[in-house]
Amino acid sequence: MTVERAGRESEIMSRLSDDGALTVSSLAADLGVSEVTIRGDLRALEQQGMLVRTRGGARPTTLKSILQREQLNVETKTRIAAAAAAMIRDDDAVMIEAGTTCAMVVRNLSARRGVQVVTNSALVFNNARINANVNVILTGGVFRRESESFVGPLAERAIGEFNARIAFLGTDGFSPERGLTTRFVEGAQVASTMRDRAEETWLVADSTKFGQAGFVSFLPLRGITGIITDSGLPDGALEALQEHTQVCVV
Repeated sequence: MTVERAGRESEIMSRLSDDGALTVSSLAADLGVSEVTIRGDLRALEQQGMLVRTRGGARPTTLKSILQREQLNVETKTRIAAAAAAMIRDDDAVMIEAGTTCAMVVRNLSARRGVQVVTNSALVFNNARINANVNVILTGGVFRRESESFVGPLAERAIGEFNARIAFLGTDGFSPERGLTTRFVEGAQVASTMRDRAEETWLVADSTKFGQAGFVSFLPLRGITGIITDSGLPDGALEALQEHTQVCVV
C-alpha cells in the first residue's frame, strides 16, 4: 500500500467515525483525488471489514453501528425490555428477533426457570448465553452484519420447526399506515415466520421509531398482539395505534 493511500484510508476512517456516513463525491473533492480512486479505497476498506459501502458512499461497519445504536435511548429501551420480559413465564417458549431492544429482553430473565429462547440474533445469543436459566437455540442462515442476525431460508426453516407461546419483534419503523417495516427483505421474512409460529407477537420499539419507514412493510399492526413502547409518542399517535392493536406504554 502506498503512503498516499494509507493516508487517505486513515482520513476516511476518521471522517466516518465523526460523521457516521460519507459520500464518494465529497471524499474525492476533499482529498483531491478522483471518484474512481475513492471507490477503490472504499472497496479495500470494506474487504478489511472496516466499513460497509453504500450506493454513492459508505457507512460504519455493523458492529460499530450496533454499538452506537445500543447507546441510544438506553433508559427507555431498558424499560421496554423489562416490560417484555415480565410477560415471560417459567418454562416458556419464546422467539426473539433481531434488534437492540429485543436483545435486552433476555437480560431480565434471571428470575425465570426453564425458558426456551429461539432467536436469529447474535446479540440476543450473546446476552442469553450467560444466563444458565435460559436455553437458547440460535438459528443457522446467512449472517447479515447490518443487523447482527441470521436470515434466509435456513433461518426460516429452523424457526418453522418450533412453536412458541410468545414472540418479540424489532423494527426500523412503525405506523398505522405502513405497519411494521424493516430495511431488509430477508429480515422481514424471518419476523413474519416468527409471528406465524407464536401464539402472541409483540413489537418492542421506542417511540422514536413511530412514523419511520424502512424499505419493506412486513406486518400490519392488526397482525400482531400489541406494541410495547414509551410515552414519547407524538400527540394522537397512541389513539391511532390503539385502533389497530394493543399498546403497552412504559
